[in-house]
Formats: sequence, structure tokens, C-alpha cells
Amino acid sequence: MADLTRRSVLGVTGLAALGTGLSWDRLTGRDVPGRDGDALTVAILGTAADAESRQALLDAFRETHPDIPVRLQAVQGQDWTQFFTKILTMVAAGTPPDVCLIATEGAQLFADRLAHPLDEFVTRDAAELQDYFDDVHPSLVESFMYQGSLFMLPADFNAANVYYNAGALQRAGLDRPADDWTVDDFVTVARTMRQGAGGSSFRPYFWTNRLWGGVVPWLYVHGTSFLRESRAGGGDWFWRKFYAGDPTAATRSGGYQWLEAGADDPAVLETFEFLREITAEGLGSSPAQGGGNELVARFAEGVIGMTPAGGFWAQGLADGGMGPDDFDVTFFPRARTQRHQFGSAGYAVMRTSRRKDEAWEWIKFCSSRRGMRLSFPEPTTTPARRSLVDDAFYAGTGPKHWSVFYDTLDRFPDTGPIPAPPQQAAVETALVKNVLAAVTAPAGGGVRDALGTMQRDLERALRNGSVN
Repeated sequence: MADLTRRSVLGVTGLAALGTGLSWDRLTGRDVPGRDGDALTVAILGTAADAESRQALLDAFRETHPDIPVRLQAVQGQDWTQFFTKILTMVAAGTPPDVCLIATEGAQLFADRLAHPLDEFVTRDAAELQDYFDDVHPSLVESFMYQGSLFMLPADFNAANVYYNAGALQRAGLDRPADDWTVDDFVTVARTMRQGAGGSSFRPYFWTNRLWGGVVPWLYVHGTSFLRESRAGGGDWFWRKFYAGDPTAATRSGGYQWLEAGADDPAVLETFEFLREITAEGLGSSPAQGGGNELVARFAEGVIGMTPAGGFWAQGLADGGMGPDDFDVTFFPRARTQRHQFGSAGYAVMRTSRRKDEAWEWIKFCSSRRGMRLSFPEPTTTPARRSLVDDAFYAGTGPKHWSVFYDTLDRFPDTGPIPAPPQQAAVETALVKNVLAAVTAPAGGGVRDALGTMQRDLERALRNGSVN
């Protein structure tokens, strides 16, 4: 349910509230309702309203498994990092949940320290699960492999595509960007949009300084990243069994690894120089200017031309008053490559749980077609099952080219997850704190100097789990 991640990142209004801005200074055992009960406890990021919105899912699960009582526990947090911190506090207090909804940002943190591998369950129920894996792109599954084991079944995902305001494009006299458009094409579109807008408040491209949808998509299309990516061994037991007919199975691994800082890569410098130039020209917003809370309204008003977003934004724009013809989506532009960034989410079984078999039944049900439809009744994200991403799902909201969401994985098989090692929180801090300095640096050596500081901070984050 990565929609929670992306919505909190962009602060989309009109969607289910995530408790943004709320605080929870201390969590103890007494704060957890029914902590002494026998129910399977499933923790999600959100509010009580988010838990209540899943009542149909709970009812259906209870119908199928009347012997397994379940309690959804909403944990409020401004973002996933705060959510993970609270789960760690619950573990330390002796009141951990049995199951936890985890996004890509925390997948390796939990796999390394808190989650139980699913290998034994997946192997035991292979025949039952084959339908799921036949329906889910292997890139999503690989993102939840860690050191050769599988820790989550992807429930949904969002790739960083490019949404554009149809009115802004029409005023500029432009057609929808081609699927294979380039970074040079992007600059041309941005300049032409600005000329057609005729107002100083118009911004052709708006982006936020975040791990998802910030600088990383630009790094990926330039063939690089701020961390050096590698793959772990193992995983053959899984790929040979469930994706034997997939032509990419032989290239799959035991999981992604990010073991070294990579801000000193010349391609990273090239990427930041590009972002510095479009920011200086006024084609792109400075990531320090404003937050995401007003983004839907500004996009609907036509003062933003393009922004990176995933399938989660379709419902958000509809709730913001935009019709299916008012916006559309295309792929991220190509530089050296057209590799995209995605984030996914799924349920993890906690190592401390005494109800692992019941927890697995919850995960299997949520991964079924019925369970996934009940989990995502509206396009607030992209379901992991390909068969659920269809015309009917986007009929009331758009966008017209909704197929872009799943096609991103099919057309660009090197598309990869958010770089998120177990030290993700410190790594994200090291990245975010240095992006503004690099993007707003003066021409000359300013960008190089800022990236030198970023490299140092990333090295500390990977070594110590802190940038201090």
C-alpha cells in the first residue's frame, strides 16, 4: 500500500488523512488497545479512519477465516520514517504487532532486524500462490528480497511517472509528450509551457526534495544513483520455481544492495548540473520552495505544468476537482536510459509474533484478487496484480493513459526500487540535506563542492546509521 508513502510525500489533499502534523511523543504498552487479547494485530500507517476504511477487507477475511480474529492498529505518523520509529518503540516496549505494513523505504530495515522471512510459507503453499506470481511483475517481488529470502508480497506500487496539466499543454500548442521523449524534449516542453502560460506564477515543473520523486528519478535516467547499487546472491530457489517462464528470471537476484555512497560518480554531477540549470532558468521549482500540501490545488489551477507522481495521484486529482481530461501521464524522459524509480509496499510478519501461521493467512488473503480489490477500491495507488489495473479501475478518474503505470515495469525492465538500505533514515537525511545546496549552487564548482559534502554524509550514514 505504497499510496500512503506517496500521499504523505506530496501531502495530497482530499485523500484519506494520514495524520500529517500530528505528534505522538511517547508510546507505551497501555497505549495499545487490546494488547492482551488473542487477535492477530496488523499495524498500518494512518489514522483510525484509515483502519475503518478497511472494514470490508476485514469482514471478508473473517468470512474466510472465522477462526482468526484480527485487529487493525492504525499508527499515526507524518511519514514512513516516523511510522518505523514508532514500531521500533512498540517492539522495545514489548507490544509489537504481529503483522506490519511496510513500504520499500523500510523493507531492508525490517528484513535485517524485525521481520520473519516468508520462504517456508511460500514454498509450502506454492501451488496456491502461483496465480499471484503469474499476475505480479518480478521487479516488484525482487524489491522485497533481502539476502536471498523473500520478506513481503508486494500489494501495490507507484513508479515516478510525469503528470502534466492538459490545459497548460494545450495553451502551449503542444501534444502529449511521446513515450520515448528525451531530457532535451522535456526542456523544450517546459520552455514552451512557460511561454504559453504568460504569467509569472506558472512553474513548468514542480518537484519535492524527497527520496521518492525528488532527485532520484533524474539520477536513474542518467544511469546513476547517489548510492552504488549491487545485487545479493541467492534467491534461485524462488525464481526457478515461480518465474521459470519469465525471460528475466535468470537475471534476478537475492535482493538489491546499497553498500557504498555514490555521490562522487561523474554522472551524479551531470544530473545535478542539469537540475541547477533548469532551476536557475525558472523551469523547475527549487525543492525548498513550498511543500506538497497545496500541490493538488495548484496543479488544478493550472499554475504547475508537470510533476512526478504515480498511480496514487489519479484519485487525488479527482478529489481535487479535476476531470479525466484535465490531466494525463507519461513516462519519465530519457537521458542515457529511461530507467524509472518505484516504491512498493506489502505486509511483513514480525519475528516476535506468536501467530505467524495466522499472519501468513492474512498476507495470502490480501494478495488474492478479492483481497486486493477490497484493499484498493479506488485508484489511490497501483495494485501489484496486473489484472486489476484496467479501464474499469480508472473509469471515473482518468488519466487517459493509465496503462503507463504498469507499462513502466514492462517497457523498462531495469526500473528499480527506491535506494533504501537498512540505514535508510540516515541515508535519506544525508541526501535531502544536501540537495538544495547542490541545486542552487553558483555556476562553476558549487555543485561539485555540495556533492563532496553529500558523499561524506552518505559514507557516515552507511557506516554509523547517522550523518553526525
